Amino acid sequence: MIEFRNVAKYYDGQSVLRNINIRVEKGEMVFVTGHSGAGKTTLLKLIYADEMPDEGEITIGDFHFPTMKEREIPALRRSIGVVFQDFKLKNDLTVFENVSLPLQIRGMKDKEIRPQVTEALRKVHLRHKIDVFPKTLSGGEQQRIVIARAIVANPLVVLADEPTGNLDEEIAHDIISIFQEIHLQGTTVVIATHFRDMYRRTGSRVIRLDTGNVIGEEVG
Repeated sequence: MIEFRNVAKYYDGQSVLRNINIRVEKGEMVFVTGHSGAGKTTLLKLIYADEMPDEGEITIGDFHFPTMKEREIPALRRSIGVVFQDFKLKNDLTVFENVSLPLQIRGMKDKEIRPQVTEALRKVHLRHKIDVFPKTLSGGEQQRIVIARAIVANPLVVLADEPTGNLDEEIAHDIISIFQEIHLQGTTVVIATHFRDMYRRTGSRVIRLDTGNVIGEEVG
């Protein structure tokens, strides 16, 4: 599903990722861990083509770098849901309007959008918040709205960058449980985190990064 072969990435001549070789199977849930600056965010950006590799090859489903054309990038991104640490919610839009944005971009009709948004909110246990504004919600609730937005279009892959970084421990575990539920429904899930407690006892594969290198794997 996702494969990196000898991938490297540089910023201003400095190596951020070096000789990365990893494979994530379809339907697998994987954690990528390492301290700040280890390369976790850059790795996720390469998956959804926010960055391009400077060396090596990347395969995401039917998409392949470096042969993929720029015009194909929107199609790749439509198959991926992204959960950002800083939420990126629009406070002037309701929860329904925020979650529906990926469907609106696809040109779906209103009568098709509402049931999909309602189902996505049900999966994150916030269906009752459909008409409120994000600023009235707690941090944990806002993160669940971001997850609903990421899964509303039924993507093949969901990526999450430090999704529990601003949350207390109890709420953070609730968020991880939601990702596990999404994974059990067949979605490939890749989560970047530096919090060991987030993947302990999950039974998921954990890829460890340090200064841009894969230094090992373990089972959470």
